[in-house]
Amino acid sequence: MENRLKKGLGRGLSSLLGDSSRKFSTNKVSIKDINGNKLQPRKHFDKGSLEELTNSIKQQGVIQPIVVRPDKSSEGKYEIVAGERRWLASQNAGLHEVPVIVLDIDDVKSLEFAIVENVQRQDLNPIEEARGYQRLIDDFSYNQEKLSQFIGKSRSYIANSLRLLSLPEEVLLMVSQGDLSAGHARPLIGLNNAFDIAKKIIQKKLSVRQSEILVRQFKNKKFKLVSKKDPNILDLQKILEEKVGLTVSINNKKNNSGTISFEYQNLDQLNRLIDTIKKNY
Repeated sequence: MENRLKKGLGRGLSSLLGDSSRKFSTNKVSIKDINGNKLQPRKHFDKGSLEELTNSIKQQGVIQPIVVRPDKSSEGKYEIVAGERRWLASQNAGLHEVPVIVLDIDDVKSLEFAIVENVQRQDLNPIEEARGYQRLIDDFSYNQEKLSQFIGKSRSYIANSLRLLSLPEEVLLMVSQGDLSAGHARPLIGLNNAFDIAKKIIQKKLSVRQSEILVRQFKNKKFKLVSKKDPNILDLQKILEEKVGLTVSINNKKNNSGTISFEYQNLDQLNRLIDTIKKNY
């Protein structure tokens, strides 16, 4: 019986059960007696994908049981360990009961289950995945080596994932919403104006390689100049950039003479700049 249930948990989840003497059971439970997982790393559920699963459940029912554990804060209730998406779709499908596998596990094992399920199915966006790893480090004394062994990823993969969390919240939101990939976001780590560059990457629809080149230009050239410029000059540069949509550099000398340069990428941008000047002068 236990071997069949372990198989039903899927690869990865069953390995977290440890030795075969661990006791668990399966039965049907009322949906209203099941609560979401407070440790669930996944915060965003794709509506289209959820609708597809809902339609599938209407036709075939819940094929893979939802993994739950007794809810310590509410007697007679259960908390989801793995399968929150199936639980939501079952509610949408109008089911009153769902098949469950009941496990008696602690918080750290519950979080492990949730992360393994989501990572193996690639259901987490990069920020949810990184925050799941960070939760294991902060709350359950994991380190990167243990995370690497547990999740089956290299240490560099874990380190790069965690580094994303140092980005500004606005950039993290872009990645969470799918507007910016992790590959686009990673070069922005450590930049003071990461949000502004991220907007440029999205606006210009740059590839990851093009984004890396853009960031390198900022690091090698612009930032060395920016650090020496008067805040008023920087504000003026920003205003001009917003007006013309191009990178602007103002070099003002001590005698208040200097140059203004506009960086364009193609003839369309050059023509637009020339038209703007002609219309105003």
